[in-house]
Amino acid sequence: MAKTYLRRLPIFFVILLLFGCSNELPNGGLLLPDNFNAVIMIDSVKERVRHMAVSDDGVLYGKLRESHDKAGIIALKDVDGDGKADVAEKFGAYRSQQKWSYATAMRIYNGYIYFSSELVVYRYKLKPGSMIPDGEMEIVVTDDHEHGKHEHIGKPIAFDNKGNLYVPFGAPSNACQDPKRTPGAPGMDPCPQLEHHGGVWRFDANKLGQTQKDGYKYATGIRSVVAMDWNPVDENLYIAMHGRDDLLRLFPDRFTPWESALLPSEEFIRVTEGSDFGWPYCYYDQIKGKKVLAPEYGGDGDIVGRCAEFEDPLIGFPGHWAPNDLVFYEGDQFPERYKHGAFIAFHGSTNRAPNPQSGYIVAFVPFKDGSPSGDWEVFADGFAGVDPIESVKDANLRPMGIAFDKNGAMYLSESVKGRIWKITFNGDRMNFGQEQLAEMEKRKSVTHVRTPDKLKDNLAMDANSPGEVVYNTYCANCHQKDGGGATGRFPPLTSTDWVSGDKTRLIKVILEGMEGEMQINGETYNGVMPQHSFLSDTEIADVLTFIRSNFGNKADEIESHHVANQRIILEQHNAQLPKTSE
Repeated sequence: MAKTYLRRLPIFFVILLLFGCSNELPNGGLLLPDNFNAVIMIDSVKERVRHMAVSDDGVLYGKLRESHDKAGIIALKDVDGDGKADVAEKFGAYRSQQKWSYATAMRIYNGYIYFSSELVVYRYKLKPGSMIPDGEMEIVVTDDHEHGKHEHIGKPIAFDNKGNLYVPFGAPSNACQDPKRTPGAPGMDPCPQLEHHGGVWRFDANKLGQTQKDGYKYATGIRSVVAMDWNPVDENLYIAMHGRDDLLRLFPDRFTPWESALLPSEEFIRVTEGSDFGWPYCYYDQIKGKKVLAPEYGGDGDIVGRCAEFEDPLIGFPGHWAPNDLVFYEGDQFPERYKHGAFIAFHGSTNRAPNPQSGYIVAFVPFKDGSPSGDWEVFADGFAGVDPIESVKDANLRPMGIAFDKNGAMYLSESVKGRIWKITFNGDRMNFGQEQLAEMEKRKSVTHVRTPDKLKDNLAMDANSPGEVVYNTYCANCHQKDGGGATGRFPPLTSTDWVSGDKTRLIKVILEGMEGEMQINGETYNGVMPQHSFLSDTEIADVLTFIRSNFGNKADEIESHHVANQRIILEQHNAQLPKTSE
């Protein structure tokens, strides 16, 4: 057991850190380049750690996924120098101050630790020699829009060298449709959401009590951001942007399941003042190597049109990999080739069905003179523990946050258990190169990294019924091949009355879609279920019957006439609604 130092504190508390058998695995289960070594700093944090920052005192601060009544941050310190945390303290509760508390950032700047929830950027003044700040939590920026919680509302942060703070205001939709995520619906043109969302705003990093109106709109056409950092070498902002979803579900006549699984790209972009990256009108196709017109605006997967006027990414990463942290390396502990390069943590896909899920790695992009100097590399793998990853819950661990201490050591967090690793290099820094990277280059051929084969990697090919074919094509994308769903986003199809109960309610969900919070088995899910009225009565009946007779369910079948009757009722209801003026 790790040595633990206990202190009595009136407000904060110390927890014992227990380490399991995972420590017996080389590098704590990670696959790394030659001469890199990983130690599990802490095996699990109940609340799960997302983003991190390390103080000059060597204290690692981890942003808990959600704040509770007692804490929203964990502070860890390795006292005896073995790489493992000996003491941990929690602090920084903020749930009582706002409704939404989902964590999306942590950075140290100018003696303060900055962090954010979905709607607020906070900070504490750090106290040298102490793990815990002794001052009050301060509010720097508040998202004061009346919409409350919406898609892509996270607030990652970055600082330049001139006292500025950069905060994205993510797009409140997938592609600016009205209603959103509706099959075949056009996008609003021009998109009104771009006035206050879908971009990055610049604020005074040292001013408190700001709202969006106090900031300056720095760049636009950016859908969703979790991974963002300032590059001190070329003094520019960089983002790994989440690309859009649902090409197949929204436009089944234009895109194949394979195309929808791979596209569009997660864009690695250099963001300068006035940049416009084209959301929602365009997306980047990393296979064709060009930005193309979105189907909501008349695109067919090949038309460029107005997209020629928008900026392209530096690198187009595979679609749906979910880049959730980006940090430039400025230390001297790693080999020289890593100096000034970018590390990106890919949380991994949830919506690549009918193909296996993909990502779940930490990538590295080499830089020289302020620009990428080579292809991206797999730096760390082994998080998932399985290959292929058929459903997101098959992954044992999912990489999340990246941080470096003043000596250049790396810290990696993951979001399933709340594990944190410390990574160091113990070889020849100056003579490290392609020979040492050869084994990591082979990782690009494993199922969860490579471009999937259209036939061999199609998990729908083993379907035993028409309903299973429909499920693997349109439903497994979110609810996963095993029906287990994805935590917080897509509800499971197991052990719930939503599946085995009222047939009419279930059919209506397929025909009309659903949005908002719902409770299933004590867990809250908040996402958007698009309507699937484009499916035939027979296809809907088949897929609902499949769901009701699988995943542990034993409910009776649904027939096509049940769907037809409900479709007629819905059409009659919509015909009676008052017409809106144009």
